[in-house]
Amino acid sequence: MPEAQVADLVIVLIAGPENPKRLPSAFFLAATAAAAEQNVIMYFTGPATELLGKGKAESIFPMPGGKSVADFMKLAEDNGVRIIGCLQSLELNGMTVDDLRKPIPLLTPSAALPSLVAAGRVLTW
Repeated sequence: MPEAQVADLVIVLIAGPENPKRLPSAFFLAATAAAAEQNVIMYFTGPATELLGKGKAESIFPMPGGKSVADFMKLAEDNGVRIIGCLQSLELNGMTVDDLRKPIPLLTPSAALPSLVAAGRVLTW
């Protein structure tokens, strides 16, 4: 997260597949802020890192017959939200970069922390 692109809002996403009903709100909030021309980053860490895996977000439906978590992620990304993953959490979840659904920046917590601290607002989800 380069200093030149200091975020207005960072959402540190910790909730993952274990809590599917909690996930859509984080993506709605991020998408809404980005649509309002805020610079928004979502930093996936802990169990949330699993959502970055191939086919994982596509297989999670917070409501039966509703949209998948992948649909909510796409909404956020389509509005300009930057998705960044935690490298250590990727490893903790038994994943490698080859398991990711698409290439994204991966940062250790120590590498991410300066930019997270510089953000206007930081929310944990």
